[in-house]
Amino acid sequence: MLGIIGAMEVEVEKLRAKMTETEMKTVAGMNFCKGKLEGKDVVIVRSGIGKVNAGICSQILVDLYQVDGIVNTGIAGSLKAEINIGDLVISSDLVHHDMDAVSFGYPKGQIPQMDVFSFEADRALADLAEKVCEEVNPEIQVFHGRVVSGDQFIADKETKENISTLFAGYCTEMEGAAIAQTAHLNEVPFVVLRAISDKADDSASMDYPTFEKQAVAHSVRLVRGMMKNLAAKEA
Repeated sequence: MLGIIGAMEVEVEKLRAKMTETEMKTVAGMNFCKGKLEGKDVVIVRSGIGKVNAGICSQILVDLYQVDGIVNTGIAGSLKAEINIGDLVISSDLVHHDMDAVSFGYPKGQIPQMDVFSFEADRALADLAEKVCEEVNPEIQVFHGRVVSGDQFIADKETKENISTLFAGYCTEMEGAAIAQTAHLNEVPFVVLRAISDKADDSASMDYPTFEKQAVAHSVRLVRGMMKNLAAKEA
């Protein structure tokens, strides 16, 4: 069974609408919808925004549903000029860009006493996402690279450039690294998928609401396609 996490209701309601054999349970204020999506056993949930919500949500999926993988779908701000609004980034690894224990000798982004600097996504899930995205979203570019997360909506050029320089990230958002860290600690494979809604610069506040719907549509098509592929392999 796979856990599918979205940060916002708009991201998960379209997926829930396509599910069958559903049963709902509310834990920690989050609605976990268990059932089938395109023939694949899944639990779909809206985590809420931010890293704490995302971490709690991921642990519930592991403890309560014993998921054997987590897919996090959502939207993000681009950190690279060639990654445009509407394009999609598939995580290679994830880093907390707002973690700062530099005073204790750790590099920016490193969580003290963790055994890794970044959290690596599952290669098989990432490769599947890339293949499916090219099939279901042929009009956009697909990138495979680092996703960086922090409890900030990045909407100014200077902050964007600092994060980009420090971490060589492809996009920035507010949940993925917490999901990745939880999955890493529980030894559960995961992948983070991010459709680009803005350029994480001074135009972000204007672009985000305009392009959110388009970005969500690309994510929904991708997740449905992935589940169809996984269900076919299991059949």
